[in-house]
Amino acid sequence: MRIITLEEHFASPGLMDRFGRQSFHNKGEQLCDLNERRIAEMDAAGIDMQVLSLTSPGTESLAAEEAVKIASSANDFLATAIERHPSRFAGFAALPTAAPDLAADELERMVCQHGFRGAVINGHIQGRYLDDQFFWPILERAEALQVPVYLHPAPPPQAVIDAYYTGNFSPEVTRMLSTAGWGWHIETAVHILRLILSGAFDRYPKLQIIIGHLGEALPFMLPRIDLVLQPNLTKLQCPMAAYLRENIHYTFSGFNFTAAFLELLLQVGVDRIMFSADYPYGSMEKGRDFLTQLPVSSADREKIAHGNAELLLRL
Repeated sequence: MRIITLEEHFASPGLMDRFGRQSFHNKGEQLCDLNERRIAEMDAAGIDMQVLSLTSPGTESLAAEEAVKIASSANDFLATAIERHPSRFAGFAALPTAAPDLAADELERMVCQHGFRGAVINGHIQGRYLDDQFFWPILERAEALQVPVYLHPAPPPQAVIDAYYTGNFSPEVTRMLSTAGWGWHIETAVHILRLILSGAFDRYPKLQIIIGHLGEALPFMLPRIDLVLQPNLTKLQCPMAAYLRENIHYTFSGFNFTAAFLELLLQVGVDRIMFSADYPYGSMEKGRDFLTQLPVSSADREKIAHGNAELLLRL
């Protein structure tokens, strides 16, 4: 069974220099290696291809001029690695999201000249979200190029951390609660809901977004969202559930939890689910083991492991 993973990370020298190796949870060596070590780890775990994206925080926290430089150099760094190992690596483009017209051009450069399969955006852009029409040149270009955008989590804005996640517990608990323990996932879910409610998918109906972590809690809430936010209120062309089932795709990202997987499967169907391991932050071996024991048919397992990604990304 071929296995393609879609939320797999790398770091470019420029990103490392900008944020410092201490910012990457002691994973700097693995993040920067796009050669034999990474491929050996993939082989050991039975992973055939990684679709790579620039690791968080990416460029979204940077001002436009700096973001342009970091994104361009990171994309060129990745393109060179893909040229060396075209059967093992594919790429999502990093974008200077603070400059949307330049970001759209960078996406087109990487897709048309280097065969990249889409883009990655790491959460909000200095407190601004993709529902803001300022960023819609990126969405328009992604739809025109027929490539998806992977919306990766980012920490909430500091004001949200202060209001929601700072309490009668230690700063370390605040840090984890506002990120991996809760905040990352709810932040991404809210971002998706804002994007839908803005009418972006009515404007760009063929636009496709990918999110990880088995849907960032959205599958559990989907029926409630659909019940409460009806078209007579939202003024959208479709019910909320339609966008969550027709414009959004979902990956694992190390969420190796059977009950959560089954909820996602029941809510959106197998054709919307793709595999990922969140390397190097998540274990490829554990992810593969989870994939192989899922209570689904062989045909559905093949779709999740590679078929859906091949269709969406034209691999």
